[in-house]
Amino acid sequence: MNQNRPARQLAWTACIVVTLALGAPAGLLAKEESLPEVSPDGLQLQKNTDARAVYLKPGATFDQYHRVAILDCFVEFAKDWERDYNRNVGGIQGRVTKDDMERIKADLAAEFKKVFTKELQDKGNYPVVDIAAPDVLVLRPAIINLIVTAPDLMTADMSRTLVASAGQMTLYLELWDSTTNTLLARIMDPQADQGMGGMAQVADRVTNKVAADRILREWAGKLRKHLDAVHAKAPGS
Repeated sequence: MNQNRPARQLAWTACIVVTLALGAPAGLLAKEESLPEVSPDGLQLQKNTDARAVYLKPGATFDQYHRVAILDCFVEFAKDWERDYNRNVGGIQGRVTKDDMERIKADLAAEFKKVFTKELQDKGNYPVVDIAAPDVLVLRPAIINLIVTAPDLMTADMSRTLVASAGQMTLYLELWDSTTNTLLARIMDPQADQGMGGMAQVADRVTNKVAADRILREWAGKLRKHLDAVHAKAPGS
């Protein structure tokens, strides 16, 4: 895609930063009635969806899209997560650093691309491309309000941490037409890891990834099913 298309990552990052500044925490999405019926950019709130909030451009259709372009996923921790986490940690070694946070964000962004590509391309037969065309739908993803209960800091400390949930995060996903640069839909959906049904489990890099993948697969699966529905695809076809 050329630099005039939605793939301009700098502009996308700025957009998300503005959204965060205006306040898009999970709490804002807790009650549908707290959301405006029409967004400032003219999208209309949809009722009875399987995400916490879905806004759609009036008259938008999706049956013309047979391929997808997935932009790099922007990831942002919840406000004050670093401060709050370190406040409860004894000793310097167990404190989370900016480098730790950047590594976690990069890993999660890469995992988002991997999971969504597998779900849409391998399971849904929607090829993932990096071009603009009339049949290409652009996904502009962000994960915001990220909370990791017990991040694996990869230190020499051999102690184990038990948690009931690995954490939570909110999907902020926009769908754009790749040739007209038109915003078609916006999806916001906070999700928390349910863990082992409330039972404590060891938290480490592996279990945190497993928990994140469960949520990512759920989001990707919902999107694939919606695309399948507009293309009248039978399940598993």
